[in-house]
This record gives sequence, C-alpha cells and structure tokens, in this order.
Amino acid sequence: MKKLPIGVQDYREIVEENYVYVDKTKYLYDLMTSGKFYFLSRPRRFGKSLTISTLYYIFKGEKELFRGTYIYDKWDFKEYPIIKLDMSDNTLSTYEKFLESLHNKFNELYSKHGLQATTDDLPTMFGNLITELNAKYRERVVILIDEYEAPILEHINNKKEAEKIRSFLREFYKKIKTKDEYIKFVFMTGITKFTKTGVFSALNNLNDISLNKKYSQMLGYTQEELEYYFKEHIEETAREIGMGKEELIENLKEYYNGFSFDGRRSVYNPFSILRFFEEREFKNYWFESGSPSFLYEYIKGRKVTYEELVKYPVSAMDFTTREIEDANANIFFAQAGYLTFKDVRRYGFEEEYILDYPNIEVRNSFSKLILEANYGVEKEKIKEVNREIIKSLEKNDIRRMIEEIKRIISSIPYNLHRGEERYYHSLIYTIIASAGVNVTAEELTSIGRSDIVIEERGKVYIFEIKIDKGAREGIRQIKEKRYYEKYVGKEIYLIGIKISSKERNIEEYVIEKVGG
Repeated sequence: MKKLPIGVQDYREIVEENYVYVDKTKYLYDLMTSGKFYFLSRPRRFGKSLTISTLYYIFKGEKELFRGTYIYDKWDFKEYPIIKLDMSDNTLSTYEKFLESLHNKFNELYSKHGLQATTDDLPTMFGNLITELNAKYRERVVILIDEYEAPILEHINNKKEAEKIRSFLREFYKKIKTKDEYIKFVFMTGITKFTKTGVFSALNNLNDISLNKKYSQMLGYTQEELEYYFKEHIEETAREIGMGKEELIENLKEYYNGFSFDGRRSVYNPFSILRFFEEREFKNYWFESGSPSFLYEYIKGRKVTYEELVKYPVSAMDFTTREIEDANANIFFAQAGYLTFKDVRRYGFEEEYILDYPNIEVRNSFSKLILEANYGVEKEKIKEVNREIIKSLEKNDIRRMIEEIKRIISSIPYNLHRGEERYYHSLIYTIIASAGVNVTAEELTSIGRSDIVIEERGKVYIFEIKIDKGAREGIRQIKEKRYYEKYVGKEIYLIGIKISSKERNIEEYVIEKVGG
C-alpha cells in the first residue's frame, strides 16, 4: 500500500519514496501545449505547490519521473532554465523585511547559475535574470511562482502596509510581460484572484483559469480519483472502523467533498482526505490546520452571519472588482475555500454562482467560529450544546434539541439580536450546523423552500420559522408548499417555530410527524 503524502510537496520525493500520486499531468500537458501565461487561484492546502513542483520537473526534462503518467509519452522532455519562487517562503512581517528576504532569494538564484547581479533594484534583478538565463542556456525561461500574493495576505488587516507591498509587486511582476520574448512558459498560483487594477494591472496577457470549467478539477481529488488511487486505504479503513465500504465512501463525500470552482463539478480537499486515511477518524483536519485566530478577528470585525454570506449570488466579475482586503466577506471566504460554488445560474450570456459551505467539515467549524466571534457565545457553551443536540437527534428527541437551541440563543447578548426572520434563520441554522449534523438552509439560496432541513439517520426534520406568528403558521406553510415531498419514503418531522420579537427567543414550537 502506497504511503500518504501528507505535507510532501516535492514531486520527485512522492514518486521515488512510493507515495500516492493522483495523476494530474493531462491538465498540465493541455496547458503547456495550448498557451504560455497562466494563473490559477485555489484555497490553501489544495495542491498548488505540488502542481508547481510537477511543472518544475517536467521542464527540467526528467522524463523517467513521469513513467506511468499521462504525459510520459506525449511531451518532448527537454531541460529549460527555470525561475521558481515561493512568495510565502519569505520573511513577511514587514514590507522592509520582505524586500530584504526576496533580495537574498535573488542573490541565491544568480549564484546558482554562476551569474552576477549588477543592481540592487529587485524588479530589475528579476528582468535581468530572465534575459541572462536565456543568453546563457540558449533556451527560453520557465517562470513558476507559488502564492504570488502571500506578502499582501499577511497584512490583510493593515490596508496601508498591504498597499505598499502591492505597489512593489505590481512593478516586480511587470517584468514577466516586458521580457515576453525570452520566456517559454509562466504558471502562477495564489489563494485570491487578482484585480484588473491590482498586482497584475500591467500583466494583461496572463490567462486566469481559476473559474475555467476545463480546469475546475485540476486540483483536488474527484470522486473517481478518490476511489481509484485510494482503493486500498478505503478498504483497510472500512475494516478498521467497522463500516461498510460504500457507507464509508458516502460519509467521506458528505464530510469532505463539495469544493467546486465552476458550480457544476466538485472535488475533495486533498489535505483532509490524506489526514483522514492517516488517522481513520472523521475530524475537521483542513479547517483546523488554518488560521482560526485570523478568521475570528475577521468575522468579529465584520459581524459576519451565514445568511449574509450566501444570500446573494455572485458573478466572476465580483472576484476582480475590489482588492481582497476591501472585498465583501462572501468573496473573501469563497476564495479562501470556506464557501464554494454550489450551483450556477445563467442570465443571458452571464453566469452567477450560488455560494454555500462545501461540506460538513467546513460548515461545522465555521459555524462554531461565527457563534463565538459574531454572537459572543463562549467556546465551552458551544461544545456543551453541540453534545446535547447530537444526543437529542440520536434519540429523536426534538423537544430537547429545541430547548438547547433556546438556551444558546438566551446566552447571546441582548443588543446583538435583530428583529428579522432572516436573522433567526441564520442564527438557528448556525447553532445546528455547529454540532456537525447534516443541515441545509435552502431558503437562503432559493426562494420558496423551507428554512432549515436536517437529515440524520434516515430521518428528516423540516423547520419553518416565524416572528410573532403562531408556530402552527409554520406547519401550515410547510404543508401548503409541500416542502416535504422530496423526502417521501423517509421518517419526516415538520417543526413550526414562533420567535417572540419582545423576548428575542423561541416562544413556542409545534412538531408533527408525516411519512415513515
């Protein structure tokens, strides 16, 4: 059984040390044979660095490393001079330290090729290195840049510092265009898409494939890739945890799949899958490997709610209108991977994307963070209520679950409540989602559907929430609009909830069982 490449981002090491490699070289072949300048944005730990590394060895001409892959007998492997930079691998604490760190990197690159820098100006050093490598090796130069905007993201809460770095990078990356005739291929990655006036304003020949349908599954694992490349890991894990193979696959799909970059096709986050097969336990691996403290401050500062994140569809243009520190929260979180495209709608020649959490892992962790940062609920209280909600669903004790929801609502400072139905839809959904159950809030993305639906252990719970209207009004609406029809054949519970605007909490609720 092949080893799991957790944290391994070097293609040579993966191949030579018998790690699992999910073959993505067809995408790379298509890119290399159809164009020259490319940019791809994806969330962290999604395989960007491995992609850069794979391209590096292709352009180094190391054909034998690719035996058994799609590209092996199709590409003319020859060696090109390469400039490979990871912009996150710099000292990023201040603008000055970043420049000093990058300057050291370029001195190393010059020295590596037996060249001597004739200037200290970094953009000029970059441009000169391209031309000098071309002259020395008599081949055009390949440029691979990972995490292009890492120095900016490091200062996302410091607009002045971020703009200083952006101005520098604008001049730095401009050299890629001015030295076009000396360049063979360019591939750049980052977490956030660039704007027309930002870092790449002068680099207008860069082809952004971030939302290109053809490359939507280039990074991440598809369902087919998961089941093919991890077949032995799936079988062994299923035996160890006492779960059927098909049941395990379905649980993996709900927990870790769902990231989509075109609104149609989805992929798994590689980091979560690798960690799951290592530990063989369902945990929030990807989310908890990130920067919760930064996210906490971001959510707290902007008073982010679930409803506001998913309420409005977004277009491709929304991702390039503002710089990332000025972007709407839903745009920022979509680029960071905490939201994803759940559907796509076409209006004439334009497309709009419906946003939502990709899967249980993100929904669970992000909801806990919103409760803590936005609603001021203590971490221990969230854990306690989560446990009680899970227990109540296990025992099908709906009243107990609603009482727990009431308890957490009552712990929220009075002045944070808003007297709107959508506020309570969002809050109650977030409380339930924080428990890690399979819950959706359909009305927030498609008018005329039920407020909240829980699907757990073959049972379906449909909620309709009203402010200052009887709980039976909620039941009446569910029946009138037949929200339950899509779940026929399952045990279904209709739950009408009345919120008192005066008490700012659940005042009454009605539960009715249908089907089953």
